[in-house]
Amino acid sequence: MDQTPASQSQTPPPDTKGKAREQDTVPTPSVDHATALSGVPATAPSAPTFKVFRPPTGPSTALRNLPDVELTPTSAEVVAAFQSQTRRTEALNNAPLRTKAMRDQEDKHKLARWPTTTIRVKFSDRTQLEKSFPSTDKIKAVYVFVRDCLADEVKPIKFVLYQSPPKRELKNSDPNVRDLSLAQLQLAPSSVLLLAFEDPSLNVSTLQAPLRPDILAQTIDLPPPPVFDTAPPKATGKTLKPSGSSGLTRDNKMPKWLKLPGGGKP
Repeated sequence: MDQTPASQSQTPPPDTKGKAREQDTVPTPSVDHATALSGVPATAPSAPTFKVFRPPTGPSTALRNLPDVELTPTSAEVVAAFQSQTRRTEALNNAPLRTKAMRDQEDKHKLARWPTTTIRVKFSDRTQLEKSFPSTDKIKAVYVFVRDCLADEVKPIKFVLYQSPPKRELKNSDPNVRDLSLAQLQLAPSSVLLLAFEDPSLNVSTLQAPLRPDILAQTIDLPPPPVFDTAPPKATGKTLKPSGSSGLTRDNKMPKWLKLPGGGKP
């Protein structure tokens, strides 16, 4: 019986070099093709997480110089302010003492109600930067954001954020401010902070806000304020009869059920 030679019955070894060459020549799928295969859309460039509002213009927002007589409070205004401050002081002195557990519970309630805090920083020319922060962030996060938006030549200059009126400086060097969250600083859910540089020449109202050019390129107009309809309701032309006139006749006669025996009147 003829037998097949052993050399012919053996399977030739796979050509691994050829497959390697084929794998090297396989083109890399494009982004769209990879998206179609994986089902996950490609990551698009994220939108800015902040807003820049240009200074408002128009007669309604223009600053006007008031005479000194209008800036001087009257005696009635001084008395009203003193009484208000006295009532507030008495309310604080007579308020019950709160334990640390009570204060922590109030902080948790605020964080659950306002998880984010919107901060709007206003420059001297009324340009405004707006960004939302977690309410657990410290005031340092706001300083870092503002400094990052400043122009390179202005970044080394120190500045302070404050509220007014009354003026309340939120210095990052103050431990009573630095160690508190935005919610604990009573800035939640939204607050407007004013900015003042240590260099007075940068606080002139006619000077454009010293922001980076790419930040200024994103400026938009302030949204218009809400309009409330205070017009009185229109008259329908119908008059309502008095509720007590249903039991009387046109001649204002007394009904029979009100007459007493003997013709007397009540």
